[in-house]
Order: sequence, then C-alpha cells, then structure tokens
Amino acid sequence: MRLDHVSYVTSHDQLADTVQRLGSRLGTTFVDGGIHPRFGTRNFTAPLLDGKYIEVVCPLDHPATEQTPWGKAVSKKAQEGGGWLTWVFSTEDIAPIEEKFGRKAVDGHRTRPDGTDLKWKQIGVKEITDSRELPFFIEWLTEDHPSKDGSTVSKIEKIVISDKDQLSDSWFKSEILGALENVSIDWVDPSSQDGETGIVSVHLSTPNGSVVLD
Repeated sequence: MRLDHVSYVTSHDQLADTVQRLGSRLGTTFVDGGIHPRFGTRNFTAPLLDGKYIEVVCPLDHPATEQTPWGKAVSKKAQEGGGWLTWVFSTEDIAPIEEKFGRKAVDGHRTRPDGTDLKWKQIGVKEITDSRELPFFIEWLTEDHPSKDGSTVSKIEKIVISDKDQLSDSWFKSEILGALENVSIDWVDPSSQDGETGIVSVHLSTPNGSVVLD
C-alpha cells in the first residue's frame, strides 16, 4: 500500500480558476484528466514527485453524480464551497481490503481528451462521506499513472488532518501510517475546525520553497 493522490474539490464553474491558482503556486501545469462517466465527475491532475499526484475534481450535471458514492461526495463538498475532500492509497491487490469491507470494489475509469482510458478498482468511498479523515483505496488496472502526466517538480511533505481519534476507527491504520514513506501527518482536533474532520491542508516542497494548500 502507498499514498497515491490527494483530491481537492471545486465547482464546475470554478474549475479553470482553481486549476490555474493551485498550478501557479505549485509551479506545475495541471493536465486535463477527462470525465469519470460512472461517477458524474471530471478532473484535472498535477503530477508530483515520488509517484503521487494532486487531483482537482468537480461534479457534473449528470445523473450519475447523485447516484454514486463518489459523485455524491464530490457534489456535497462542492456545495459546501469546495476544498480538500480525501486522500487515496493504492495497492497492487485490493482483494484483502475487499474482504475487510465485506464487499467488492467498484470499477472506475476515465477517458482522457486524447481518447485513452485509465482503469482502476476503488473501495471505501461510502465511508468518506461521513468520516472525511478516512482515505479510500484503489488498485490501478492500467499502467499509465497520472503522476507521469506532465512535468514533476513538487512533492508532498506533510498533510494536516482533523481527526480526534487519529484513524483509530480505520481497519487499516497501521498499513496507512506505514505507507506514508516521507510524508508526515499532523493531527489537529476537530474542535479547532468547527467540528469538521478531514484534510485541513497539504504542505509541499516546490522550486519556489514550501507551499501550503488549504
């Protein structure tokens, strides 16, 4: 298991502005990732060092948006004003994670503007709707990882997460903390965040020095 990417939500109307703003701070150009037809969302991605990336995702005016856990989670966050939604860990074999959850992972794919398809399996999205401090999990089925799209110049150094119990509710706490490599976690009490849990900010090392995205 390894930290794969972090997801930031914006509205469809604000997508271009958000991508430009975050990209200029990172010194990295976001790449159009295309539409997730099963989930009613679309994204842009910025490659990071160490095989990670940032995703900026928005809901679409699409039936699937309100019919799937991911679409609903993105739509709800956008209606709240956007910001960090979740963090995602990848694994080479999602079967043991499926066993813990007691259900099968959902197939996901998105079609890039050039027509190529990225495919993966994902599980744990239902749980992040109410517990945003929890990550969800994916297994990539195609080799063309988004961290390879574009020029990589920045890397994640630290993630600040609001969570009173520090992942004690997760079945995978030890695996998650062991998969962070050189990324540190700062835990803050939800009382300092109006009771909200989840990612507060992501700290990155860039060619222009340290940058905090909140």
